[in-house]
Amino acid sequence: MDVFSPEKRSQVMSRIRSKDTKPEKIIRSILHKLGFRFRINRKDLPGKPDIVLPKYKTVIFVHGCFWHQHEGCKYAVMPKSNTNYWKPKLTKNVDRDKLNVKRLNEIGWNVLTIWECQIPTITKSPQIIEGKIKKEIY
Repeated sequence: MDVFSPEKRSQVMSRIRSKDTKPEKIIRSILHKLGFRFRINRKDLPGKPDIVLPKYKTVIFVHGCFWHQHEGCKYAVMPKSNTNYWKPKLTKNVDRDKLNVKRLNEIGWNVLTIWECQIPTITKSPQIIEGKIKKEIY
């Protein structure tokens, strides 16, 4: 059973953004402070990556744990109501993510996924993201 009324749920869902989310802005800010230069949401690449580091041929997806079903994460819980809607929708998101990673790898791009639940740790230790990027390019 949903904790919100249908009207309130509609209002909540309508405020969910697909780009320029708070986690994306945090990661972009950290990257900028570390000296990385990047582009955002390049439409010519599979999956329109959230952040593109052309110099390093690396893309970064900043995924919400719920929407992209972060495996083993406490925030990736399948809703108990309306499961006939949510299960196929979330499964489709995961399948699309895998396909986008495969396509990007096939055309020579390194792919890094940052999960929403990792943001607090990365915020406290920005060198974590720098290390992940360097690991991808070397």
